[in-house]
Amino acid sequence: MTVMRERRLRGGIPTQREVAKIVGVKESAVSKWERGLAKPRASKLPILAKLYGCTIEELLADDIQQAQ
Repeated sequence: MTVMRERRLRGGIPTQREVAKIVGVKESAVSKWERGLAKPRASKLPILAKLYGCTIEELLADDIQQAQ
């Protein structure tokens, strides 16, 4: 399970559709983020950090850890 998916589920957000609606992107974008096929735009990071209850730095650190 990817870090972004873990954060979504820990935050009590059951679906990618809900994340997409809140962030203002397509559901397929959230799916790609969670599968590591794409990264969120910088402008979406503050919204994602607030949604997932973490800092932008933590989101970026998660991305680095996932790549290793």
